[in-house]
Amino acid sequence: MQETHKKIVFKYYSTYLEEIITETMWAEIMDLEKGYFKLDNIPFFGPLIATDDIFRAEYDEKEKFFIHKETIENSGNSIVQVLILEEGFDAEIIREKLKSINCISEALNDTFFAVEIIKNVDYSIVKNLLNEYESLSVIEFAEPCLSDKHRTDLLKN
Repeated sequence: MQETHKKIVFKYYSTYLEEIITETMWAEIMDLEKGYFKLDNIPFFGPLIATDDIFRAEYDEKEKFFIHKETIENSGNSIVQVLILEEGFDAEIIREKLKSINCISEALNDTFFAVEIIKNVDYSIVKNLLNEYESLSVIEFAEPCLSDKHRTDLLKN
């Protein structure tokens, strides 16, 4: 992955953790000279970026990494964070249901995972599923990076 990808450092304030955090993610090199990359990871804690977004990063001599500077082009994808509240609940149940509607996820641990909603998925279907589990107090979820396309999906209902 090294030849076509670089690890990029993202620094941002996490409302979930209530502190400034650093998250390192893989990105595909688009134009190394200009510092253009395409995100190839699902962010866990909520920088305002989603998978396949194009962004600019600069190499930092002190950090010895490329540091995210700005998002240039949104892919239309969204990221949702899910926290399992019910003790002993198997997160895989929800993750599998999301996968069946073309939404992959990455788990941080047994109680927290981030979900990628690609542009062509109707977000209202995803939100209905998450709302169902939230109404049962099984989960709590946040929408740190919701694309314009997915916001529009919610207006249709």
